[in-house]
Amino acid sequence: MFGFSMIQMVRAHADKLDMQLRQDLIHLYTPFKWTPCFLHSPLEKVLKRTKSFHVVVEFKNDCSFSDAVKECHVISERHFRAKVNRSFSSISCCSMEMTPAALDDLLTSCSHIHKIYYDRKVQALLDVATPSVEAGAALNANGPLTGQDVTIAVIDTGIYPHQDLQNPDTQQTRIIEFQDFINNRQDAYDDNGHGTHCAGDAAGNGIASAGVYRGPAPNANLIGVKVLDKVGSGSLSTVMAGIQWCIDYNRDLNNKPKIDIISMSLGSSPAGDPEEDMMVKAVEAAWDAGIVVCVAAGNSGPNFGTIASPGISEKVITVGAMDDRDTPDREGDTIASFSSRGTLASELVKPDVVAPGVNIISLRSPNSYLDKLQKSARVGTEYFSLSGTSMATPICAGVAALILESNRLLSPDQVKVKLKDGADAWGDFPKDQNPYVYGAGYISARNSIFGKEDQ
Repeated sequence: MFGFSMIQMVRAHADKLDMQLRQDLIHLYTPFKWTPCFLHSPLEKVLKRTKSFHVVVEFKNDCSFSDAVKECHVISERHFRAKVNRSFSSISCCSMEMTPAALDDLLTSCSHIHKIYYDRKVQALLDVATPSVEAGAALNANGPLTGQDVTIAVIDTGIYPHQDLQNPDTQQTRIIEFQDFINNRQDAYDDNGHGTHCAGDAAGNGIASAGVYRGPAPNANLIGVKVLDKVGSGSLSTVMAGIQWCIDYNRDLNNKPKIDIISMSLGSSPAGDPEEDMMVKAVEAAWDAGIVVCVAAGNSGPNFGTIASPGISEKVITVGAMDDRDTPDREGDTIASFSSRGTLASELVKPDVVAPGVNIISLRSPNSYLDKLQKSARVGTEYFSLSGTSMATPICAGVAALILESNRLLSPDQVKVKLKDGADAWGDFPKDQNPYVYGAGYISARNSIFGKEDQ
C-alpha cells in the first residue's frame, strides 16, 4: 500500500496537509481491497485525475501574495477539474478545487505553500433578552443609547427586510448593504431564516410588537453577508469570503458608514491548534483591521472542550448562552445546557461572556426553510422563537454597538475589556470550572457603559 503514489505524497508532505485532507486522500484506496491487483494502477490514475477536493491553500508569510496566487492559477490550468475559486489577501490564502494530481503538482513545484486545509463544512449554530442584558431604559439616565450610527454586519444566511429593520421615521430599511456569496443575488433576502432572527436579536426595533420584541441596538445599521445556504450550511471558504468582503468594504474610502461589528452565529469543529485554524485567522484579521467580532461558542455542551471554531480565537469575543427563564429578572438564570464550554486543560478561557440564548423571540422570515420546518415556533405573524448560542451572539453584538455609540474611539480590544469588566460574575459550578462555563459572566450593557462603581 505504501507504494501507491498518493500515499507517498501524503507521507512526503504531511506537514503541509491538514489531518482531514490526509485521511481523505488515503481513504481513496479503500475500494482497492475488493479490486483485483491488475486494476490498481489504472484505477489509481483515474482517481488522481478525476477525484475533486475543495481546499484552502495558505501561503508563507514572506512570499508575494500575487505571485503565489498566479502560481496556483498556472497549476490549475495544467489539470482537468482544478481551478482557483477565491483569493483572500488579508490572510494570504486562496480557495481551490483540486484533483490529487494537481495537489501533488502544487506541493512539488510551488515554494510558497505553508499549508493546505480541507475546505470544511460550516453551519449555523442552532439548538426576554434585551431587559436581561440591561440594555433598556436603564441607559436613559445619561441619554438614550440605541446603536445610532453604528453598523453591524451579520455574516449568516442573509437578512429578510422585516418591518422591524426599518427606520420608523423614514420607512427606509436599515439594511444598508447586502452581499450574497451563495446565489449572487443583489437584494436582501433570507431563504433559511437564521440570519434574519440574528439581525433582530441585535437590532430589531420591535415596531410590529409595540416595542416588546426589541433588540439592544434598535437604531443600528445592518449589513447582510450571506455565506450559508437555504439549509444553513456553507464552507470555510464562503465564510472567509464574507469576512474578507467586510475588511475590503471598510478599506474602500467610498463606503460609508464603515462596519463596526461583525456578528457570526456559525461555526465548525476546530481544526486542531487555533494558530493553524483558517477560520480563526480570518476573524482575527478582521479584528486587527479594527472590527469588533462576536462569535458563537457553539451548542455542543454540557461537556467541556466543546467550543466551536472560530470561538477558540484568543482575540475575538466568544459568547455562550444563558437561560433567562423568560423573565427580565436575572435571579435564577443559569447557563443553557447546550452552551459549549472551554477546556479545563487549556490556558485559554472561553467563552468570554454569556448572554440570553433560550427561547429568544425575534424576526420571522416568511416561507424560509426554518419557517416551514418549525411552524410551531412562529409567534404571531411577524416573529419566531429560536434557541442557541446563535441568539446570544447578536445580542452581545447589539450591546457592543451601544458601547461603541457611547465612545466611538474605542478599539476592539477596549470594547472586549468593557464587556468583560461590566459582566456580572455568575456561576453554579465549582470555582475552578466556572470561567470555562460563564467566562467573565453575564453581560450588562449598563455596567459596561457606565461602570459598576457608578451604579
